[in-house]
Amino acid sequence: MTEIKLKKGEPVEKALRRLKKKVDREGILKEVRNHRHYEKPSERRRRKLKVARFNAMLSARYADL
Repeated sequence: MTEIKLKKGEPVEKALRRLKKKVDREGILKEVRNHRHYEKPSERRRRKLKVARFNAMLSARYADL
């Protein structure tokens, strides 16, 4: 469970901003969205392959920079 501690005299808005950043960095929202509906194993494999291809294309494109 993600939690942050309010610092003395810290505005709530600033603490909320810190919480949102922490949740985003941990990938909690992304995981929750992925669990909203069932994903077949073949779809999961296809999605992961697509991401891997995209990352390989990016690394190949910027390898010579």
